[in-house]
Amino acid sequence: MAASAVSLRSAKLSAARPVATRRSVKASASSRPVWLPDAKVPDYLKGTLAGDSGFDPLGLGADPARLKWYVEAEKTNGRWAMAAVAGILGQELLGVDAKWFEAGAKDYDLPVIAQIPILFLVMGFLETKRFQGWKESGTSGFINSFPFDPLNMNSPANATKEVKNGRLAMVAFVGFAVQALVSRTQPIEGLQAHLSDPFGKNITYYLTHLPETLAK
Repeated sequence: MAASAVSLRSAKLSAARPVATRRSVKASASSRPVWLPDAKVPDYLKGTLAGDSGFDPLGLGADPARLKWYVEAEKTNGRWAMAAVAGILGQELLGVDAKWFEAGAKDYDLPVIAQIPILFLVMGFLETKRFQGWKESGTSGFINSFPFDPLNMNSPANATKEVKNGRLAMVAFVGFAVQALVSRTQPIEGLQAHLSDPFGKNITYYLTHLPETLAK
Protein backbone atom coordinates (compact mmCIF):
# COMPACT_ATOMS: atom_id res chain seq x y z
CA MET A 1 0.00 0.00 0.00
CA ALA A 2 2.80 2.43 0.95
CA ALA A 3 4.64 1.65 -2.27
CA SER A 4 1.48 2.22 -4.29
CA ALA A 5 0.90 5.57 -2.55
CA VAL A 6 4.49 6.71 -3.23
CA SER A 7 4.21 5.59 -6.86
CA LEU A 8 0.92 7.44 -7.30
CA ARG A 9 2.35 10.58 -5.72
CA SER A 10 5.41 10.46 -8.02
CA ALA A 11 3.16 10.06 -11.05
CA LYS A 12 1.15 13.12 -10.03
CA LEU A 13 4.29 15.22 -9.57
CA SER A 14 5.65 14.10 -12.94
CA ALA A 15 2.38 14.98 -14.65
CA ALA A 16 2.36 18.43 -13.04
CA ARG A 17 5.88 19.40 -14.13
CA PRO A 18 5.17 19.89 -17.91
CA VAL A 19 2.31 22.26 -17.06
CA ALA A 20 4.63 24.48 -15.02
CA THR A 21 7.17 24.45 -17.87
CA ARG A 22 4.58 25.52 -20.44
CA ARG A 23 3.48 28.40 -18.24
CA SER A 24 7.02 29.71 -17.82
CA VAL A 25 7.59 29.61 -21.58
CA LYS A 26 4.34 31.43 -22.20
CA ALA A 27 5.16 34.09 -19.61
CA SER A 28 8.61 34.56 -21.12
CA ALA A 29 7.17 34.95 -24.64
CA SER A 30 4.47 37.37 -23.53
CA SER A 31 6.94 39.56 -21.63
CA ARG A 32 8.59 40.70 -24.86
CA PRO A 33 7.03 43.80 -26.46
CA VAL A 34 5.68 43.05 -29.93
CA TRP A 35 4.52 45.65 -32.46
CA LEU A 36 1.14 43.87 -32.84
CA PRO A 37 -0.50 41.48 -30.35
CA ASP A 38 -0.02 37.83 -31.36
CA ALA A 39 2.18 38.90 -34.29
CA LYS A 40 4.69 36.34 -35.55
CA VAL A 41 8.22 37.52 -34.83
CA PRO A 42 11.03 36.59 -37.25
CA ASP A 43 13.54 34.13 -35.80
CA TYR A 44 16.49 36.46 -36.35
CA LEU A 45 14.98 39.21 -34.16
CA LYS A 46 15.80 38.01 -30.66
CA GLY A 47 14.66 41.10 -28.78
CA THR A 48 18.23 42.05 -27.89
CA LEU A 49 18.36 45.21 -30.04
CA ALA A 50 17.15 48.55 -28.72
CA GLY A 51 13.59 49.14 -29.88
CA ASP A 52 13.20 45.64 -31.33
CA SER A 53 9.48 44.85 -31.36
CA GLY A 54 9.66 42.11 -33.97
CA PHE A 55 8.61 44.30 -36.93
CA ASP A 56 10.40 43.46 -40.18
CA PRO A 57 7.84 42.71 -42.92
CA LEU A 58 10.44 43.03 -45.71
CA GLY A 59 12.98 40.75 -44.06
CA LEU A 60 15.71 43.39 -44.17
CA GLY A 61 17.37 42.07 -41.02
CA ALA A 62 17.64 38.45 -42.12
CA ASP A 63 21.33 38.93 -42.94
CA PRO A 64 23.22 39.51 -39.64
CA ALA A 65 25.95 41.50 -41.38
CA ARG A 66 23.44 43.85 -43.01
CA LEU A 67 21.38 44.09 -39.82
CA LYS A 68 24.27 45.86 -38.06
CA TRP A 69 24.31 48.49 -40.83
CA TYR A 70 20.55 48.98 -40.68
CA VAL A 71 20.63 49.40 -36.89
CA GLU A 72 23.30 52.10 -37.14
CA ALA A 73 21.57 53.76 -40.11
CA GLU A 74 18.25 53.92 -38.25
CA LYS A 75 19.93 55.43 -35.19
CA THR A 76 21.81 58.03 -37.26
CA ASN A 77 18.78 59.05 -39.30
CA GLY A 78 16.70 59.20 -36.15
CA ARG A 79 19.19 61.61 -34.56
CA TRP A 80 19.17 63.86 -37.61
CA ALA A 81 15.37 63.78 -37.65
CA MET A 82 15.17 64.71 -33.95
CA ALA A 83 17.50 67.65 -34.57
CA ALA A 84 15.48 68.70 -37.63
CA VAL A 85 12.12 68.52 -35.88
CA ALA A 86 13.44 70.49 -32.90
CA GLY A 87 14.90 73.09 -35.26
CA ILE A 88 11.74 73.45 -37.35
CA LEU A 89 9.53 73.89 -34.30
CA GLY A 90 12.09 76.09 -32.56
CA GLN A 91 12.51 78.58 -35.38
CA GLU A 92 8.74 78.91 -35.72
CA LEU A 93 8.25 79.43 -31.98
CA LEU A 94 11.04 82.03 -31.95
CA GLY A 95 9.40 83.94 -34.79
CA VAL A 96 12.13 83.59 -37.41
CA ASP A 97 10.96 85.39 -40.55
CA ALA A 98 11.70 82.72 -43.14
CA LYS A 99 9.72 79.50 -43.15
CA TRP A 100 11.86 76.42 -42.67
CA PHE A 101 11.28 75.17 -46.22
CA GLU A 102 12.19 78.57 -47.69
CA ALA A 103 15.25 79.30 -45.56
CA GLY A 104 17.63 77.80 -48.09
CA ALA A 105 16.58 80.30 -50.76
CA LYS A 106 17.48 83.34 -48.65
CA ASP A 107 20.63 85.39 -49.07
CA TYR A 108 23.16 85.17 -46.25
CA ASP A 109 26.45 86.88 -45.45
CA LEU A 110 28.26 83.78 -46.64
CA PRO A 111 27.11 82.72 -50.14
CA VAL A 112 25.87 79.17 -50.61
CA ILE A 113 28.58 78.48 -53.17
CA ALA A 114 31.15 79.20 -50.45
CA GLN A 115 29.33 77.08 -47.85
CA ILE A 116 29.33 73.92 -49.97
CA PRO A 117 33.10 73.16 -49.83
CA ILE A 118 33.13 73.93 -46.09
CA LEU A 119 30.26 71.52 -45.52
CA PHE A 120 31.95 68.84 -47.61
CA LEU A 121 35.20 69.14 -45.65
CA VAL A 122 33.67 69.34 -42.16
CA MET A 123 30.94 66.72 -42.63
CA GLY A 124 33.26 64.48 -44.65
CA PHE A 125 35.80 64.48 -41.81
CA LEU A 126 33.20 63.86 -39.09
CA GLU A 127 31.42 61.09 -41.01
CA THR A 128 34.70 59.38 -41.89
CA LYS A 129 35.75 59.37 -38.23
CA ARG A 130 32.32 58.11 -37.20
CA PHE A 131 32.46 55.30 -39.74
CA GLN A 132 35.97 54.24 -38.72
CA GLY A 133 35.09 54.30 -35.03
CA TRP A 134 31.90 52.36 -35.57
CA LYS A 135 33.71 49.63 -37.53
CA GLU A 136 36.31 49.29 -34.76
CA SER A 137 34.04 49.54 -31.71
CA GLY A 138 30.55 48.70 -32.99
CA THR A 139 29.13 51.80 -31.27
CA SER A 140 28.30 55.35 -32.33
CA GLY A 141 30.62 58.16 -31.35
CA PHE A 142 32.19 61.50 -32.16
CA ILE A 143 35.72 61.89 -33.60
CA ASN A 144 37.76 59.68 -31.20
CA SER A 145 35.13 59.07 -28.48
CA PHE A 146 33.31 55.76 -28.88
CA PRO A 147 30.77 55.68 -27.45
CA PHE A 148 30.23 59.42 -27.16
CA ASP A 149 28.58 59.80 -23.76
CA PRO A 150 29.68 63.01 -21.98
CA LEU A 151 26.62 62.97 -19.67
CA ASN A 152 27.01 59.28 -18.75
CA MET A 153 23.51 58.42 -19.96
CA ASN A 154 24.38 55.30 -21.95
CA SER A 155 22.05 52.51 -20.80
CA PRO A 156 19.74 49.92 -22.42
CA ALA A 157 16.67 51.89 -21.29
CA ASN A 158 17.93 55.16 -22.79
CA ALA A 159 19.01 53.36 -25.97
CA THR A 160 15.42 52.14 -26.44
CA LYS A 161 14.04 55.62 -25.74
CA GLU A 162 16.43 57.11 -28.31
CA VAL A 163 15.33 54.68 -31.01
CA LYS A 164 11.64 55.24 -30.29
CA ASN A 165 11.99 59.03 -30.26
CA GLY A 166 14.08 58.85 -33.43
CA ARG A 167 11.38 56.86 -35.21
CA LEU A 168 8.73 59.32 -34.06
CA ALA A 169 10.86 62.22 -35.28
CA MET A 170 11.34 60.63 -38.71
CA VAL A 171 7.58 60.22 -39.10
CA ALA A 172 7.07 63.80 -37.86
CA PHE A 173 9.57 65.19 -40.37
CA VAL A 174 7.84 63.40 -43.23
CA GLY A 175 4.60 64.96 -42.01
CA PHE A 176 6.19 68.41 -41.87
CA ALA A 177 7.51 68.00 -45.42
CA VAL A 178 4.14 66.83 -46.81
CA GLN A 179 2.37 69.65 -44.98
CA ALA A 180 4.79 72.19 -46.45
CA LEU A 181 4.20 70.77 -49.93
CA VAL A 182 0.40 70.65 -49.91
CA SER A 183 -0.41 73.68 -47.75
CA ARG A 184 2.72 75.87 -47.76
CA THR A 185 2.40 76.18 -43.99
CA GLN A 186 4.66 75.39 -41.06
CA PRO A 187 3.61 72.88 -38.36
CA ILE A 188 2.27 75.29 -35.76
CA GLU A 189 0.91 77.65 -38.41
CA GLY A 190 -1.04 74.81 -40.01
CA LEU A 191 -2.33 73.61 -36.64
CA GLN A 192 -3.60 77.08 -35.76
CA ALA A 193 -5.30 77.40 -39.15
CA HIS A 194 -7.06 74.07 -38.67
CA LEU A 195 -8.15 74.85 -35.09
CA SER A 196 -9.56 78.21 -36.14
CA ASP A 197 -11.50 76.68 -39.06
CA PRO A 198 -11.62 72.86 -38.68
CA PHE A 199 -14.23 72.36 -41.42
CA GLY A 200 -12.61 74.77 -43.85
CA LYS A 201 -8.90 74.02 -43.38
CA ASN A 202 -8.50 70.27 -43.32
CA ILE A 203 -7.08 67.45 -45.43
CA THR A 204 -10.03 67.55 -47.84
CA TYR A 205 -9.58 71.25 -48.47
CA TYR A 206 -5.85 71.00 -49.10
CA LEU A 207 -6.16 67.97 -51.39
CA THR A 208 -8.87 69.63 -53.51
CA HIS A 209 -6.80 72.83 -53.74
CA LEU A 210 -3.48 71.06 -54.35
CA PRO A 211 -3.01 72.24 -57.97
CA GLU A 212 -3.48 75.85 -56.87
CA THR A 213 -1.03 75.43 -53.99
CA LEU A 214 1.62 73.82 -56.17
CA ALA A 215 1.30 76.62 -58.69
CA LYS A 216 2.34 79.23 -56.11
